Amino acid sequence: MTTQFNYEEAFSRNLGWFTEAEQARLRRSTIAIAGLGGVGGIHLLTLARLGIGRFRIADFDTFGVHNFNRQVGATMSTLDRSKIEVLTEQARDINPDIEIECFPQGVSPDDPDSFLKGADVYVDGLDFFAFSARRATFAACHRLGIPAVTAAPLGMGTGLLVFSPQGMSFEQYFRLDGCDETEQALRFLVGLAPAGLHRPYLVEPSRIDLANKRGPSTMIACNLCAGVAAAETVKLLLGRGDVRPAPWALQFDAFRNRMVRTWRPGGNGNPLQRLIIALGRRQLLKQITRA
Repeated sequence: MTTQFNYEEAFSRNLGWFTEAEQARLRRSTIAIAGLGGVGGIHLLTLARLGIGRFRIADFDTFGVHNFNRQVGATMSTLDRSKIEVLTEQARDINPDIEIECFPQGVSPDDPDSFLKGADVYVDGLDFFAFSARRATFAACHRLGIPAVTAAPLGMGTGLLVFSPQGMSFEQYFRLDGCDETEQALRFLVGLAPAGLHRPYLVEPSRIDLANKRGPSTMIACNLCAGVAAAETVKLLLGRGDVRPAPWALQFDAFRNRMVRTWRPGGNGNPLQRLIIALGRRQLLKQITRA
């Protein structure tokens, strides 16, 4: 016997945390997600299971064995398949009525507006080093009045930032303009988690190589990212709950059982942030010298 899909029944266990009217609002909401790798794929599936009914998703990549440790769509059966096709199939297996507009060429730094059209919230899933696309997308969100959420997988925890169209922009916070890619990576990393909770248990620092765009990762962090990003997204969509946009940031680390909320006026222009960045530059110079 084939069971027919029914939206109300499928997401009825959400009720209590959401009212019926709020669940209906989630069903009508549109989320844009650029990047479907470590965090982007699990963002899509987590938000789909909350009953959000419309998505705009972008990714140009395919799955490889090196993705197995952290990407929810990466399996032996999906090797060499398009990430956007695999994740679309998985989301439609959860909700056959879901509306998904796909951008298989990825989000264009030259035209992020087309990708973001009609979105209520943007959730960042881009690769850590995709600075051109990320900067263009966040700038477009700020200009178009779309709230933007980014949750970074750091060690065995997550660093959360929300950018409000009425508040500090991504560029004002991270201050990447005029920097080369290595400096952008350093500033982005420091700005994502000012508390640096993940740093003390990094047992092999040499595995982080910003100059060559490499770094370690865990599925623990990606799962945590999906939870905190989805919670912030729901608060933004429903207009209730405490949302603290940048320069506020939150970092939770499961390995250390610690959570820290930080406030850095001026973002990476804050004196404390500038000191941390300077120390990071010194460490990078040591790595290059040893190499």
